[in-house]
Amino acid sequence: MSTLLPAVRLRVPTDEDAVAWHRVFADPEVMAFHGGRAAELSYYEELTARQRRHDAERGFCLWTVLDEDGAVIGFTGAQPWPEQAFGPYGEIEIGWRLARRAWGRGYATAAARTTLERVRAAGVPDVVAMVDHRNERSIAVTRRLGMRQAERYAVPDTDRWGHTFRLELGALGADTAA
Repeated sequence: MSTLLPAVRLRVPTDEDAVAWHRVFADPEVMAFHGGRAAELSYYEELTARQRRHDAERGFCLWTVLDEDGAVIGFTGAQPWPEQAFGPYGEIEIGWRLARRAWGRGYATAAARTTLERVRAAGVPDVVAMVDHRNERSIAVTRRLGMRQAERYAVPDTDRWGHTFRLELGALGADTAA
C-alpha cells in the first residue's frame, strides 16, 4: 500500500535561505536533537555557501525544502560525514531538518526520497543516516526509506548516542523510490 506524500520542491540554497533556515531552526523543539538551539546567522550563511559548492562539485548537497506554497520549511539532502570523534567519516550521509509546522505530514519522507533519487543519479552507491536514539520521528523516516539500522555511536561529551542507518542505493525498490 502506498501513502500519498505531499509535493515538495528542493533547490540549491540561496543567500536568502540562510535567513530562512535560521528562522525555522530557532524553534527549540526543532533543535532538540541538534544542540537545543539554532546557531548564529553567520553559521547558516557559511552552511548555505558550502552547500552551493557541494552541489557544484558533487551534484548533491543539503537542499532547501519548499512546501506546496513555495515556503521554506527546512532542508534535506546529502553530504560527506565530517571527520569527528564519532560517526562514519567520509561516508555520504543523508539528512533532513524541518519546521515544526511541517512535522507529521510526510514532508521529510517525500524530500528524503527525492534526495535518494538525486544522490543515486550522482553515482553514490550507498548512504547512511545518523539519528539521535531519542528521535523517533527521524527513525520512522529511515524505516520508510528502507534503511536498516547498523551501528551505534556514543556522542562524545554527552550522555547521548546515535544510530547509523544504511541503504544501498542499487537496492531501492518500487516501495522506496518515489
